[in-house]
Amino acid sequence: MEGIIFDIRRFAVHDGPGIRTTVFFKGCPLSCQWCHNPESIDARPVRFIKKIKVDDEWFDREEMAGKPYTVNDVLSAVIRDKVFYEESGGGVTFSGGEPMLQPEFLEAVLKACHDEGLHTAVDTCGHVHQNYFDRIFPFTDLFLFDLKHLDPVKHKQSTGYSNDIIIENLKYVLKAAKPLHIRIPVIPSFNFRENDLIEIMQFLKSLHGKIEQVDLLPYHTLGNNKYKRFAIPNPLEGIPALKKDDVLPYVEAFKSSGFNVTIGG
Repeated sequence: MEGIIFDIRRFAVHDGPGIRTTVFFKGCPLSCQWCHNPESIDARPVRFIKKIKVDDEWFDREEMAGKPYTVNDVLSAVIRDKVFYEESGGGVTFSGGEPMLQPEFLEAVLKACHDEGLHTAVDTCGHVHQNYFDRIFPFTDLFLFDLKHLDPVKHKQSTGYSNDIIIENLKYVLKAAKPLHIRIPVIPSFNFRENDLIEIMQFLKSLHGKIEQVDLLPYHTLGNNKYKRFAIPNPLEGIPALKKDDVLPYVEAFKSSGFNVTIGG
C-alpha cells in the first residue's frame, strides 16, 4: 500500500505537543485563499522547475511535489526520533493537504505508529466523510481540527465549500470524546474582525464535549514563494502578515471564556 506524501518535517513544534515529525499528505478538498502549502491541494504528484544558484550562475532543476511512500517508508522516517518524542511528550502528526483524503493509507500508517507506541495526531480541515473518522479513531491520540468561519457563505467564498460538513464532523469528534485542539487561522479580510472571532468563541462554548486547546494562527506570508515556484495565482498577494500582538486581544477573550489558548499552536 502506498500514499502520496509531499513533505516530512522533523523537529516540528507547532503541530501538537512536544517535538514532532509532521507528515504532509497530498490532496485537499478545500482551496483556502491563504493556504501556505498550495502544492498540497492537487492530489497528484506535480513536477516543477526550481532555480538553483551555484557560483553566481543559475540552473534549472526539475523536482517533484509529492511522491509515493509505503507505510514502512513513513514509519522509518518518523521512528528515528522516538527518543525526542519520549523526552518531550511529542510524536507524529499527519497533516496536508487533508490526510483523510487517503483514508486507507492514513489508517494503516496510524496503526503502524500506534503499534510502535508513538503519540499520533491528525490535522484535519474537517471536510471529509464522517466514516473516515470512525476508521482512525482507534489509532489517533489527538485531533487538530481547523475552524475557519461560522458564516457558510463567507466560508465557501474563501475555501470553495460551505462549512456545514465541517461543523457536523466537529460535533461528531467531540461526541466521541477524542482529545481535540481547535485551530483558527486568523486571516485579514476574512475573519480578522472582532465579531467573527467572538462568534467562533461563543459557538465553541456552546458545544458539548471537551476542547483541550484553541490555537490562533495569525496569517503569514511564508508560503508566498511557493505560489511563484509552482506558478499558482496567489489570491492574497500583497497582504501583509499579522503579528502576534495583533491577536493578543482575542487570546485574552478566549482565555476569559475558559479556553486554554496559544498563538501558533
